[in-house]
Amino acid sequence: MNTIHNPDRFMADLRQILSQGRKRIGLLVGAGAPLAIRLNNSGKLDPNGKPLIPGVEALTEAAIADLEEKQTIAINAIKESLGQKANIETILSRVRLLQTALDSSSMVSGLNGDGYKALGESICAKIGSIVGVSLPKERNPYNEIVSWVSGTRRQHSVEIFTTNYDLLFEEAFEGARASYFDGFTGGRSPFFDPVSVAGNDLPSRWSRLWKLHGSLGWSVENDAVVRSGGKTATQLIYPDHLKYDLTQKQPYAALFERLKGFLRDPDTLLLATGFSFRDAHVCAVLDEALSMNANTAVFAFQHMSLDKEEPACKLAYDHPNFSVYASDAAVISGVAGKWQPGELPKNWADIRASFWGIRGESPAQFLLGDFAHFSRFCSLAQAAELAPAPKVVIEASGAVAEPTLESKP
Repeated sequence: MNTIHNPDRFMADLRQILSQGRKRIGLLVGAGAPLAIRLNNSGKLDPNGKPLIPGVEALTEAAIADLEEKQTIAINAIKESLGQKANIETILSRVRLLQTALDSSSMVSGLNGDGYKALGESICAKIGSIVGVSLPKERNPYNEIVSWVSGTRRQHSVEIFTTNYDLLFEEAFEGARASYFDGFTGGRSPFFDPVSVAGNDLPSRWSRLWKLHGSLGWSVENDAVVRSGGKTATQLIYPDHLKYDLTQKQPYAALFERLKGFLRDPDTLLLATGFSFRDAHVCAVLDEALSMNANTAVFAFQHMSLDKEEPACKLAYDHPNFSVYASDAAVISGVAGKWQPGELPKNWADIRASFWGIRGESPAQFLLGDFAHFSRFCSLAQAAELAPAPKVVIEASGAVAEPTLESKP
């Protein structure tokens, strides 16, 4: 990997795009977003605290812990059959498959159809208790990303596509009194309306929030998907590999068509944050859309080093309009290269510090793979000048130690 990529060049261009409000912009947000918010035992923001919502592996273990003995035996058999593919969604998919396939007299691993139905309900209830958390009262990355989304006059709505079940974006939008649309309409029991999802009838100041894998509070009533407004996950639904009936298939058909349509529009930019690109459903849409529309660009901001971001890199090597920005290197226009900042331009030190600096005990690196840094970068995109950081250290490599970022009043 002899090629060098200068992060200053690419982030200057992105900062300008984010501040103008002319380009069609979307966000693809995965499980790494709430993982970046860490709290201490008092519920205060603390970089050394526990994540607001655990990652997929920890969520899986917590959701299947402390089950009844028969349920635990069944879960262990499912995990063994799934192997490395075992996570909360694949496990729950298998549970529902067995629920549908078995009658009261048929048994698999000690449970019949009703037993697997009860097992699925237990797992979903635990998911709800884990991911049904609220944002901390302190200003946090979700507040900052909503401030950027709603704080610029735009020609096109910002569209947020997320695979997360939580209600954190909803809470942040409502806390800021910022209008958004999530595909549901109605007052008593809002129902999912695929026609509205496909259209663009709302003003551009209304952001769009698309829950690609379902959400807390979604349920099926009278053959329609409705939103209760609560945080219960008893009937949590999401797209899996089963053959769904029309009711269950419809929310996801409309939502994934929305993602396809967004990516096929001319001059669009999708920014991915906290997303691992291990989701086959989403990657298939990206692969198809990027092949069809050379004017669409996807920037994937990844938390780990480039060698550990293989799924994202595969898309980047296949599609020159897909770029991967990892902590130590990047794939841009299909070419991998190490990050290396150039000479520090005039008045650029504090701006560089918003995307380049020291994280933990690691050497200086690209920071925007962390959702907290990504949100701050977006929220500061319109700041003409940033407050000087205390004790900024320019290292021999040109790296800048991470400061506290605040806009000047």
